[in-house]
Amino acid sequence: MKKYSTERSEAEWKEQLSEEQFRVLRQKGTEAPHTGKYNLHFDENGDYRCAACDAKLFEANSKFESGCGWPSFDESIEGTVEYIKDKTFGMERTEILCANCGSHLGHVFDDGPTQTGQRYCVNSASIEFKK
Repeated sequence: MKKYSTERSEAEWKEQLSEEQFRVLRQKGTEAPHTGKYNLHFDENGDYRCAACDAKLFEANSKFESGCGWPSFDESIEGTVEYIKDKTFGMERTEILCANCGSHLGHVFDDGPTQTGQRYCVNSASIEFKK
């Protein structure tokens, strides 16, 4: 099993995170579309951080409205996201994890509308916005 800079026991994660955050971040859950607090949140002054370990993941200016129902970014901050092949549910996708603590963030797709061509589809429960 991979070692991360920030590691905690499952009991410690459960104590630190809300029930929904634990389900998404530590059990690879997905929040319902159009329900997350950051889906329609747009503030250019700040960044989005891992809700589990506070690692800076996305700059606010990389966020865009994709219409998919989850917060979408066209790039992550270099070195902050880990990419894992995900073959669950009969699909092949790329799961994204926080490179600092291994928490599940969502998935990245190659269908983004910006120059990067990428759409990081992220659960609101997995991030926090900081000005």
